[in-house]
Amino acid sequence: MALEIFCTTIKYYRILDKLQSFIKPLGLGKEIYPENWFDEKKGDNISDLNKHYAEFTGLYWIWKNKLLNKSDKDLIGNCHNRVLWLNDYREKKVKFTFQNLYDNLLKEDNNILTEHEVIQVQPITFKSKNLIKDFEEVHKCDALNKSLEFLDKTTSDNFKKHLNGNLIYPHNMFITNKSNFENYCRMIFPWLEKIHHYCLSKDLYVGYNMRLPAFIAERFTSFWFSQFSSRSLLSYARLGKFHLSNKVNSVLNSSKLPFTYYQYPTIHKF
Repeated sequence: MALEIFCTTIKYYRILDKLQSFIKPLGLGKEIYPENWFDEKKGDNISDLNKHYAEFTGLYWIWKNKLLNKSDKDLIGNCHNRVLWLNDYREKKVKFTFQNLYDNLLKEDNNILTEHEVIQVQPITFKSKNLIKDFEEVHKCDALNKSLEFLDKTTSDNFKKHLNGNLIYPHNMFITNKSNFENYCRMIFPWLEKIHHYCLSKDLYVGYNMRLPAFIAERFTSFWFSQFSSRSLLSYARLGKFHLSNKVNSVLNSSKLPFTYYQYPTIHKF
């Protein structure tokens, strides 16, 4: 069993070269990236949709270009330049620790990877609203409800139940095997295409809503992988300017400094 985590980004960040070897930087969009990075513009791609699909153009690239030589038991995951997997699950932030962030990032030998079919990130809890209400408040359109019409009835009904709940497993992040990854991609990309055409027809791509398909699909990804009975959770770290600084990381690995695990994991409750 091999593990590959693809770390998507729309800019070059030195810190991504300093992560564990199983974490592979994947450059998205029009930026120029180092030769040792994966670049979605090379190979079968939908890079031109990145401004609307965000990291989903990267997932498409993985699906179309990186699965051929993988076995069914090989694990595929994703993260972002700003959001990295941690090696355990914590319900509270850590305080007063000398530990560094690097030592707390996901490790290849974590038993959770072999014991479960799916790993999702720690959920965000909405205390006074469900996922539909949150979407409507932020995006002020009916695109999420409309997207239900583009699914078969069983999937639509189950997805709607998830949306009526108050937990979301965010950032479109997951780790799973090759078979599950392929099934997910076969489902979500034709659906995203229908959402994209709907957004175009209704002139919804304005301002923050330029990535509307990605915001809708974040809720679907949360739902899709939460259906698995063999499933577990890991916490995550959202990186700030210090960790992402190319200047800092040109002389050292910012994640290996003492005290850099202070106040992780990232926990949101709304």
